[in-house]
Amino acid sequence: MSLSLIVNPFLRPPRTNGVSESSHLFCALYPAKHIRPGKLKVQASGNTLGTYFRVTTYGESRGGGVGCIIDGCPPRIPLSEADVQVELDRRRPGQSRLVSPRKETDTCQIYSGIAEGLMQDVFPPGLTTGSPIMVHVPNTDQTAHRAVKGLQASHADATYDFKYGVRAIQGGGRSSARETIARVAAGAVAKKILKKFSGTEVLAYVSQVHNVRLPEHLVDHESLNIDQVSPSMDSEYAKKMIAAIDAVMARGDSVGGVVSCIARNVPRFSINLKLNWPELPCPLPASIGFEFGSGFAGTLMSGSEHNDEFYIDKRGRIRTRTNHSGGIQGGISNGEVLNMRIAFKPTPTIEMKQHTVTRDKHETEILSHIRRDPCVAPRAVPVVESMIALVLVDQIMAQYAQCELFPINTALQEPMGSLSSTLPTFPVEKVDVLLTLLWAFREEAHQSLYLIL
Repeated sequence: MSLSLIVNPFLRPPRTNGVSESSHLFCALYPAKHIRPGKLKVQASGNTLGTYFRVTTYGESRGGGVGCIIDGCPPRIPLSEADVQVELDRRRPGQSRLVSPRKETDTCQIYSGIAEGLMQDVFPPGLTTGSPIMVHVPNTDQTAHRAVKGLQASHADATYDFKYGVRAIQGGGRSSARETIARVAAGAVAKKILKKFSGTEVLAYVSQVHNVRLPEHLVDHESLNIDQVSPSMDSEYAKKMIAAIDAVMARGDSVGGVVSCIARNVPRFSINLKLNWPELPCPLPASIGFEFGSGFAGTLMSGSEHNDEFYIDKRGRIRTRTNHSGGIQGGISNGEVLNMRIAFKPTPTIEMKQHTVTRDKHETEILSHIRRDPCVAPRAVPVVESMIALVLVDQIMAQYAQCELFPINTALQEPMGSLSSTLPTFPVEKVDVLLTLLWAFREEAHQSLYLIL
């Protein structure tokens, strides 16, 4: 009874004099004196990810280009367009018959945030400056598009209309998977920070296409490397996955898949991922599921089977014998390999006739001939890696800000890493050059002030 009293008024509240009963109920439960202005908010999905390492993406599928602005990147990190391009090339379309035939070079340009050619006698070129980094990728093959006459099934056409009352009708617009270029570009920077700060590596691979699933025992997460992750982990299963994609392509259909991702050498007791579910890969285009460790299969195990028992390894570190938790306990990383899986639905763009409606509410049929990926999982691999890397960097910064301002408790904690051991150091022999420049600037400023007065 108490449950119905609380819930039912919110389902279909009858109104009295323009005020719903749910409003009276809310005011009764939360008197005005307990409500602070500005604290009641509906957090809508946006275009910015992160708190300390913030990434804002922009652009549409058929617009002038896509890109991102990275704010909060640490200074003095070596970074070039080539570093970003390597990752972008991994997700680029048109590289095989299994992906979208759209012909794009996806060539990136970094417009800001890098000290390039400035005071090279003092600072090495190509270092991040700590200011916002803008990465832009122009669209070059965006014209080959025919507008469809109705809402495309399981696309974001209808929901964008419902939310905004307007949308870019060319291609997928803002909801196109082409937007993930921006995430991969930002992820390339995040990966470099992780590698230099704590030796953290993030790797993903296709573990399932339709009903072809790669057995988990064939993958060694401790020795996995970048050369092994394309197109999947085992040649026999890769052939089966390719055959499954070819079969649906022949009839104009599509299939879904699963991308597995690991992160090694993640600082322990530092990553509170429980609070960051919204920024993990769930918001990615076409993603429909996300799980850590044993995931939903863990519900079929007993506690004695699922518990990860502790032991002391040869280095004297506390470890777990198994990793059903996926490297996360209590929402915090425990030092084991982070292990997660992301499910992607079948590509909604198919070359088969489907029922739909037009924007002016007339029922009709639609047959799409738009360029498409018959299975998004293969090209989603670098995107998944990037999203995980972005969250890890943001959380490492949060941990450092809160828990490492003062000396750690070495009996229980481990230092997360040190930028000083890997980043370029300021050359001692150049100190005199810098001091001379600073003194010249000081004298010039004093002279200018004297003239003004």
